[in-house]
Formats: sequence, C-alpha cells, structure tokens
Amino acid sequence: MTLADLQLAIAEQRPIASDPVLTRAGALLADERRPLTLGRAWDVLERVIAAVTAHCPEVQSLEPAACVRRVEPLVATLVLVGNSSNPAQSLERILTLPIIGDVLHRTASRAVVAFDAHEIDIRLASPGEYGTVLFTATGPAGHVVEVLRRRAPRLSASENEVYAHAGLAYLPPETRDGAGAIAAAENDTVPRLVCREDIRGDLHLHTTYSDGRDTLRRMVHAAQTLGYEYIAITDHSENAGSSRTVDVDALERQREEIEQLRAATPGLTIFHGIEVDILPNGSLDCPEAALASLDIVLASLHEAAGQDRAKLMRRYLGAIRHPLVSVITHPANQLVGHREGYDLDYEALYAAAADTGTALEVDGAPVHLDLSGDRARAAARAGVTLVIDSDCHSARLLDRQMRLGVGTARRGWVEPRHVLNTRSAADVRSFVARKRGGR
Repeated sequence: MTLADLQLAIAEQRPIASDPVLTRAGALLADERRPLTLGRAWDVLERVIAAVTAHCPEVQSLEPAACVRRVEPLVATLVLVGNSSNPAQSLERILTLPIIGDVLHRTASRAVVAFDAHEIDIRLASPGEYGTVLFTATGPAGHVVEVLRRRAPRLSASENEVYAHAGLAYLPPETRDGAGAIAAAENDTVPRLVCREDIRGDLHLHTTYSDGRDTLRRMVHAAQTLGYEYIAITDHSENAGSSRTVDVDALERQREEIEQLRAATPGLTIFHGIEVDILPNGSLDCPEAALASLDIVLASLHEAAGQDRAKLMRRYLGAIRHPLVSVITHPANQLVGHREGYDLDYEALYAAAADTGTALEVDGAPVHLDLSGDRARAAARAGVTLVIDSDCHSARLLDRQMRLGVGTARRGWVEPRHVLNTRSAADVRSFVARKRGGR
C-alpha cells in the first residue's frame, strides 16, 4: 500500500488490512498492557532518538508522533517519524542498531520493533512526503479523516502544506483532539498558543529539604542552565505525607542557603516559597508568620480521597481567599493512570480564583498534568491567571516537565497572556503583593 493509497483509505474510512504493519500494530494495541504515562513514554523514546541521532545522522527531524506529540497523559502507542533522503536505506541502518530488538513487521520505510519490553513504530519519509507522514502519524484518526477528505490527498513536505491543501490554517498537534479545532482553522482564528520559549521562570520546585532528589544548589544551577529569569523553591509542608517535609526551623535554614545562592547567582531571582497543605479543617499547614515571611505561597491538597465535594470546596475556597496564598497547585489532584481527580465545582473554583487574584496551576509532572487542557481552557475563559510549573523533584527533568506543562496548557488553547510565568520577576512580585495588600 502506497502512502497515497493509505491517505485515501483513511479519508474514505476504508479498511487498511492490506498493510501488514498497520495490521500488526492494531493487534499490538489490542494486546497492549497498561498504557505508559507521558513521562515514561518520553524516557523510552528519547533513548531511541539519541541512538538514531548518534549513528544515523542522515535521519533528520526524528520526533515522537501519535499521542505523545499530542501530549496525552496516557500513551498507548509509541511512534517515531523521521525524514531521510533515502528512507529505505536509513531504516535498514536503524534496524542494525544494538538497542533494537526483534523486528516485528516492516515495509520499505516503516518498521515495528521491540525495544526494552516496548514496541515502537518507526516511520521514515522522504523530504517531499515528511509533512504528510508526520500528520497522519500524529492523528487522532478522526481529525486526519476530516482534514484529508476536504481535498484529494497530496503528498506534502510540511504539515503547514497539509492544512493549506485542505484550505485550513495550521493547527498545533495539542489542539487536534479538541472541540472547535477545525472551525478555528476554517476561520483562521487559531491563536498563538503559549510555547516553551515564553516561559521565563518556574514557580514550583522541590529539593532535598523535602522529597526532591537534588539539592537546592543543584536545582538553582539547572535553572540557570535553562536560562530562567527566576524560580521559586517550594518544598512540602509538614503534613504533606512526603518522605521529607519542611518545618519552621527548616525554612529558616533554607532561607539562609537561598540568601547565599542569591549572592552567587545575580542573574537569577530565587523566590523563597512553600507548597503548603490545606488541612481538613481548612487551615494552612504552616504558621501565619512563617508564611508571611516567604516570597510566595502555593497551597494544595494531597489526600487520595475521603471528603465530598462540599468539604473539598470549602477547603479550596478558604485557601483561595487567604491573602497569603498566591497559587493553588494541581487542583484536581489526579494521579494519571491511577486516580481520577477530585469531584469539584470547577466553575466556582475558577470564579473565586479570578475574583481574588489567585493563580491556578497547570502542573507538568507526568503524574498530575493538572489542570487538564479542557479545565485550563475553561479557567482562562473565566479570567483566571494560570501558572505553568514543572513541579519538579529532579534537576534532570526540569526542562522536560515544563515542556509537558506547556503542552498540557496548549491542549487548552492557553495563550501567553493567560500565564503568570510568561511575565517578569517584577510582575510576579506585583501579582503576589496585590493579593496580600487586598484587591
């Protein structure tokens, strides 16, 4: 089956059983074990990308497709798409790499391979076909059908060309699952979404003072390397249930270390903060005087369950109205693949956050990815200021988790103007001060 045949089959919703790779991939999906979290999927794919980049330099633009590229929280299929002037020859070289296990099925330019107990679908395209292959591999299927049926499929070098051939404005991968995407592309009303380059700082980081894996100094150095203008150190308060937490004495020790690091890193603003738990009675898990001495206070819930919607809302609304709380982190408190988020009155949550000048977080930790795209979109429409954070516990993952947070926000059509940490450090200080001073 040629690429053009495949496009027509997709557009006309005809069966594609004649393609053995697709047939096998479907069988693999049917038999697949528990889906991977987005973070784990990146772990796997990055290892393959690194090996291919090192040993097959003629393969260009090798990147994840399918649900990884769409930033879906759970990943069922691992797909890589690359560009080569000779796809068949490049694929042959890839299949000889030591890291590649069994070749389960293949065509001239595509193979399903075993790698570290996972199955990866590798697709290579010539430069003139790359856009079409990337587009169809990214999906979702319904979106691909809707775009391709608008005109006879044509091979395209870029995804921009794919959409142009269909008479549509380009749609970012993260939006292709969402309602209203095609209408926005028809009317050329797709906004410029927030991107990683817009992010000027990260306001939710953990260190070895609580349950982080790396020291405060190491996290500061990693943030410097990424070119951030500011970060906030926000370790867990005592009742968070973490392996380690900070009490008032630990906060004082941390303050001293932060002062030293501020002097050593004049190009980076280091906010001293805390992620304070909202206790069952609605109070905050840290003395008021200690909270007031900090630059920023994040508040959160961490219990798996045990309270109904009304009680959860009382706790959240109390924290939102507290003048020292600037950010509510991972509001739904979902654990991707393990636990649904809280049953909340989200409209009331958004209204209170907008009214009090309290930010709601889009959390880039793969276990959270919360607010979800749909909820982030609703919050932004309600006038809420969002903050995109990594919630990172490891210096190595600082950039990746921020990218996942940005991708999650993009699923919600979030623009830079909606996001606190696309602004300067002075603007962050002003945001905190406005609420502390009353609105």
